[in-house]
Amino acid sequence: MIGKTEKYILDELGRKKGLLFALIDPLDYKSPAEAVRTAKNADEADADVILIGGSTGVQGEPLDSIAKQIKESVSKPVVLFPGNVGTLTKYADAVYFMSMLNSRNTYWISEAQMLAAPMVRMYGVEPLPVAYVVVEPGGTVGWVGDAKRIPRNKPKIAAAFGMAAECMGFRFFITDAGSNPAEGHIPLDMVKAVKSSISIPYIAAGGIRTPDEARAVVKAGADIIQVGTAFEREGSVSKIKEIVKAVREGAKSR
Repeated sequence: MIGKTEKYILDELGRKKGLLFALIDPLDYKSPAEAVRTAKNADEADADVILIGGSTGVQGEPLDSIAKQIKESVSKPVVLFPGNVGTLTKYADAVYFMSMLNSRNTYWISEAQMLAAPMVRMYGVEPLPVAYVVVEPGGTVGWVGDAKRIPRNKPKIAAAFGMAAECMGFRFFITDAGSNPAEGHIPLDMVKAVKSSISIPYIAAGGIRTPDEARAVVKAGADIIQVGTAFEREGSVSKIKEIVKAVREGAKSR
């Protein structure tokens, strides 16, 4: 059954055609207050979802505290982007209930999910069924997740993973190049190949730093982009608004 947050995402996609999810990784900020401030700025700038997570080091009481503060400060849904079973909190609206399809380790494909499911149910957090694949270079998530990283010059492999995800019943598909990769975001021909192969919402993550890059990735076919590092460096309302504007423009120019 589709929950409130998923319905919101689908409705906004139908209306805007392209969405921006602002990722707040608390460990990458100098203080919790700065992380909360950036989340508030993203909400004011009309980012569509506030994501929290990415780091296995933020869990327990610190995660509860920052998620609660962000939830109380924004009007948009707060969604967890978990690094492991410990990065769950009852103060979020929803969680990417992810399976890393190209991990060599079954823990990241289904065992972590088995361990997390009872907590998700107990907390009453809405699970979003997300299939997740890591593309070169992959960064920390590729190393931790023991991913068989998709080569950047093999767009058909990413597209086939997207088709498999849809066939298996996942309702979102993510390609992630890792946090702040030197090589930049997912290649545009890969974005096009994935989008042309699936009908579920496609999220592109990793290495999207500028309005021009955001516009290009969305124009190539991404329904949603995740931006984190760029907002850690400059998380003002005006900066985030520039990315939001570029996302909407990219969607209109498809």
